[in-house]
Amino acid sequence: MDFVSGIKILVTGGAGFIGSNLCEKLLDLDNQVVCLDNFSTGKRENIEPFIKDAGFTLIEGDIRDLAVCHAAVMDVDFVLHQAALGSVPRSINDPIITNEVNVSGFLNMLVAAKESKVQRFIYAASSSTYGDSEKLPKVEPNIGKPLSPYAITKYVNELYAEIFHKTYGLNSIGLRYFNVFGKKQDPDGAYAAVVPKFIQMLMNHQSPVINGDGTYSRDFTYIDNVIQMNLLALSTTNEDALNQVYNTAFGERNTLNDLTNWLQKYLSEYDTAINNIEIIHGPQRQGDIPHSLASIDKAKQLLDYDPQFDFRAGLKETVKWFWENQ
Repeated sequence: MDFVSGIKILVTGGAGFIGSNLCEKLLDLDNQVVCLDNFSTGKRENIEPFIKDAGFTLIEGDIRDLAVCHAAVMDVDFVLHQAALGSVPRSINDPIITNEVNVSGFLNMLVAAKESKVQRFIYAASSSTYGDSEKLPKVEPNIGKPLSPYAITKYVNELYAEIFHKTYGLNSIGLRYFNVFGKKQDPDGAYAAVVPKFIQMLMNHQSPVINGDGTYSRDFTYIDNVIQMNLLALSTTNEDALNQVYNTAFGERNTLNDLTNWLQKYLSEYDTAINNIEIIHGPQRQGDIPHSLASIDKAKQLLDYDPQFDFRAGLKETVKWFWENQ
């Protein structure tokens, strides 16, 4: 797989989970990387290894500030826009801040990218855009009505990207992430994702709490598959692949009960006591969809996407990283 090197790329939210993994890979491929982050959810330790790298530049700032966005895109060839406030519950608790960051901040970045004439704007979209559509697997054109303020903001991103192409000629690619997990993911806080949160709890001999009976299922997607998709979106020379949105997933679904079973199995290889920790079931969470499964046919066809890590392989790598970095 041939990926672009020797170019200048802005990664917004570059100190976050996905952003910092992208920064690391892009630097390994000998690119110039500009990281824009306000550290509201990103962590300085995620980018600490890159600070002294000659190819790495950190801009501490907020995408809600248009002047900061203009400064960040200066002389940049491509933008990988990862900056956002994730979490359905967070958006339900505070829809205003979610909208400010995910819509107004996104629009600022589009304007800055358009005026700096960047070659391509690749952005983190979301599987939440499928909303109340119950049909599986999820196919890109067939979406339902959003079920949360967060889902609305991510759908608006897609609409804005489309309009900026039609109106201003800005090329973009949207990647609808499906439950991404892996190294550097934050296990702490009220809005922590389920995989790192459960890993941390089990390592601490605490009982994870599953919302509902555990039969809800997700297309859990390991971070290396997501990196591959971003690199393909960055490097593709297929004109038909531009100005599209793609499911970014593995294309299989596993239940929350599956998740806890495999986590206990893999963690017990390091600490046998973890196998005996009780899993607790609590009430179902507002705004959660029952099942999520992506069709990745479009990404395979237009971007030559070929995910290398299934759920169990990715989980094993993730457990190993968390155990070694606790």
